[in-house]
Amino acid sequence: MNDPASVRPSARQLHWQGLEFYAFVHFGMNTMTDREWGLGHEDPALFDPPDVDAASWVAAFSDAGMRGVILTAKHHDGFCLWPSTWTTHSVASSPWGRDLVREVSDACAAAGLEFGVYLSPWDRTDVRYGSGTAYDDYFVAQLTELLTGYGPVFSVWLDGANGEGPDGRRQFYDWDRYHAVIRELQPDAVISVCGPDVRWCGNEAGHTRADEWSVVPASLREAEFVASRSQRADDGEFSRLVRSDAEDLGSSTALTGYDGELVWYPAEVNTSIRPGWFHHPAQDSSVRSSAELFTLWRAAVGGNSCFLLNVPPAASGRLGSADVEALRGLGHLLRDYRSARRVPCGPLPGPVLCRAVEAREDIAHGQRVEAFSVTLFLRDEVVWRREAGVVGSLRILDVPDVLTDRAEFSVSGSRGEPLVEAVLVVAQAENST
Repeated sequence: MNDPASVRPSARQLHWQGLEFYAFVHFGMNTMTDREWGLGHEDPALFDPPDVDAASWVAAFSDAGMRGVILTAKHHDGFCLWPSTWTTHSVASSPWGRDLVREVSDACAAAGLEFGVYLSPWDRTDVRYGSGTAYDDYFVAQLTELLTGYGPVFSVWLDGANGEGPDGRRQFYDWDRYHAVIRELQPDAVISVCGPDVRWCGNEAGHTRADEWSVVPASLREAEFVASRSQRADDGEFSRLVRSDAEDLGSSTALTGYDGELVWYPAEVNTSIRPGWFHHPAQDSSVRSSAELFTLWRAAVGGNSCFLLNVPPAASGRLGSADVEALRGLGHLLRDYRSARRVPCGPLPGPVLCRAVEAREDIAHGQRVEAFSVTLFLRDEVVWRREAGVVGSLRILDVPDVLTDRAEFSVSGSRGEPLVEAVLVVAQAENST
């Protein structure tokens, strides 16, 4: 086993970590048929949204504090949201007839957000699926179209879902080939989930581990680990399920007896603003509230992860009013939190009302802190204390509005010398309204 303290992120991983929060957009044939998983071979005439406005989507995401957008360019049904030259099952055969990948990528560029693509390896329409190399050729051709025609891409999101069943078609994806193509065409893009750069957190409910390690066994990169536990049925409730197994992936205890390779493989927490990934009118009353979304953000981004929130447009082509309202409220909460006064740990300039404590490591040089504590004092009396594990890119400890005039941070466990970049008390003045 290589030294855990010596494992470093790549430049693309560091850039991705700095984005913190970005949108997933599930939109396509399933939106029109009110399904989660399309059957394949749906009539392209069904795709005719009357009011698509990608700029309004991106504006809502930006207002919520997001810094990027990942579009489902092709979901499992095989219908392409760009006019692919490799299939007729695309927007080019629909009455709508436009290139949605182009419109979203242009809208992101205009608004200063980064653009990413989701391309499903599972394709229920293409006859080559299950044939081996012939299908790999097709998939690579479509990857090439997306990665050469739409500007810079920050993430290529590949999942391992496959609902064909034991009697269905079986395609053994050539992941090494796919990854090589992405590296060649978009070298700055992270390859997420079924890839070597960004790890699925293990559930689709927004659940964050108590301690999320970026340095983990290389075996977690295996695609089978994802495919066996990702969504495997046409079920609109999947985004509320939490898998609590494998909660500890990289601690000294978890690595005891492990003698394999360790890699930098940080976590992405993904979930949907609705019960399903695609928009369903019946779920309009089940949109997550701004407060719940803010709690998910704090746990994910403040737990050494990035947060990918799915917001699916309706069949009209517009985001639902409840979704937009929740995003707007989330944006207010995030701006309030991000603009709060931050004071370095130590003696504070007068008593302040502490809302949280933030700690950051210099992750460009690795992840080292295994255990730490924060203690808050008021007139030399302990008023609050918390012990925790990892720090990573950002660790947010919630504090129940404690008045304090001194904060102490102490590392009690580390892999080599701890490289803590900052510890800040997130506070408001005692007389703040």
